[in-house]
Amino acid sequence: MDIAYIPSPSTGVIHLGPIPLRGYAFCIIIGVFVAVWLGNKRWIARGGKPGTVADIAVWAVPFGLVGGRLYHVITDYQLYFGEGRNWVDAFKIWEGGLGIWGAIALGAVGAWIGCRLRGIPLPAWADALAPGIALAQACGRWGNWFNQELYGRATDLPWAVEISAGPNRDAGTYHPTFLYESLWCIGVAFLVIWADRRFKLGHGRAFALYVAAYCVGRGWIEYMRVDEAHHILGVRLNVWTSIVVFVLAVIYFVLSAKLRPGREEVVEPDASGREGGKDGKAAVEAKDNGKDKAEDKAAVEAADAGPKDSAPALAQGAVKADLRKPAADAGAPEADKS
Repeated sequence: MDIAYIPSPSTGVIHLGPIPLRGYAFCIIIGVFVAVWLGNKRWIARGGKPGTVADIAVWAVPFGLVGGRLYHVITDYQLYFGEGRNWVDAFKIWEGGLGIWGAIALGAVGAWIGCRLRGIPLPAWADALAPGIALAQACGRWGNWFNQELYGRATDLPWAVEISAGPNRDAGTYHPTFLYESLWCIGVAFLVIWADRRFKLGHGRAFALYVAAYCVGRGWIEYMRVDEAHHILGVRLNVWTSIVVFVLAVIYFVLSAKLRPGREEVVEPDASGREGGKDGKAAVEAKDNGKDKAEDKAAVEAADAGPKDSAPALAQGAVKADLRKPAADAGAPEADKS
């Protein structure tokens, strides 16, 4: 009796005339658009300007793709170097193979460059983009479905994924770990959005929460995978990476909450270099109002001081007039005698 399962595509490439449309690349592109769209909405809500997230993503995305590929090639070098391997395959990113750890690390370098050019804080930008990155990962994982890769142990569960026979894989039904991770990432995105609204996370804490929550899911999902991987003390390398990154994210979250509580009031300066955005506009208006009040106070003090200061001057003038008066009176008789 046939069991229920999730069928896999017969091919990961659809040819539109001479142009190949690869499912893996298509899923990554959709993920980037989702991340930028949601990040832009959150950035504007924080007081930033429309388009800033996309401008910085122009730097972050290429760096992230390079970093993700480098991490994959370095940690799975046996797939590209050695006897019977072709090192040119290391550049065939469309065939799959992006390490999220490298993508986030080097993508952060690109984002830092973009933020420096725009004069905005990287942690605030990362907080705005955090749930969007999780959703981008949820979309990108379906690229593994197109390539029939990164599945788990064999199973006869109704939601098992069917894998056909191919290089380095046997036909059968397996745990769809790509689906598990996709659903987990969606849950992480909603967790970050809820926590950010509830606790007003700032200074990179929303991003740290995303990283920590993702690592928890990646750890148990990684245990289920059966693809070739390096092991340390009997544990897959990516499990160790998840543990280390989780600890670092939690430490950052705790220390940031103590050292820099609350959320940034200003996330982006305006064109003149003054504080821009919703919160920045309020700050500028408050500053201008304070300046106006100070000027009004100075004007009132000057008005009050005017009459008081003029009284001695009037008295001094009267004295001088009195001193001149006798001289004038003395001159009057002489005039009569003449």
